[in-house]
Amino acid sequence: MGFVETEAIVLRKYNLSDADKIVVVLTEKRGLVRGVANGAKRLKSKFASSLEFFSRIHIHYFEKEERELVSIRNTDLVESVFGKLSNPEFYDAFAEIADLLIRFTPPNEPNERLYNMTKHCLMAGASNEKYVKSVKVYFEIWLLKLGGFLPEWNECAVCSRSLTGDTATGMGLDFRLICSDCERPRVPVSYVIRDCYNFAQRTGPKKFAKRVDERETDISGLAGVIAKISDAVLERAPTAAGTYDGPEIDAA
Repeated sequence: MGFVETEAIVLRKYNLSDADKIVVVLTEKRGLVRGVANGAKRLKSKFASSLEFFSRIHIHYFEKEERELVSIRNTDLVESVFGKLSNPEFYDAFAEIADLLIRFTPPNEPNERLYNMTKHCLMAGASNEKYVKSVKVYFEIWLLKLGGFLPEWNECAVCSRSLTGDTATGMGLDFRLICSDCERPRVPVSYVIRDCYNFAQRTGPKKFAKRVDERETDISGLAGVIAKISDAVLERAPTAAGTYDGPEIDAA
């Protein structure tokens, strides 16, 4: 316990009082952290514009044992995506990413891989508006992978047959794939979906998005499958971010 200095990404802001805000950040050293920024709503606040949605910042805060909220003492802006927030597709995609992070990530548990993955997804999405949809799918795949929830799609779940390009497959109840020789596919999963799924696990978000864009690949099918897996995981597990029942979100 004591003072902590770390890099962080701003995920949410809640109005706390006439002058203060509760801020939710994903930090490099401490994982998901909630804190109070005293005076953040004042016109001449020391936090200035560093607490904008999905800004990357250096944050200094003080934490006490058994207290959910830390006291944010200072923030310094590293990188802002403020200019991108006017793009509805960018805003909506990263608002969903923020929501998934808050729901999946246990508070105060360091996870540098998750932080770095999120940071690189943010950079990739901000680099080209055409990449946003692909980056969101990539993020969801890796969020499941880092959480240990991602099923393997390299072989049939029943007969262990390797799934090659010409193999007809469908998704089972446990989200693993089953070849058509073992069972008639209920939810068909095409080779294109499998290929994108596996490629995302071998590369970074920008390379993934660039490949999708250059090949004009329709990833809506993959997006739908990953959303189903995410929903199923969240139904089985409690919300990781705690039970804070605060005021309306101010994420703008």
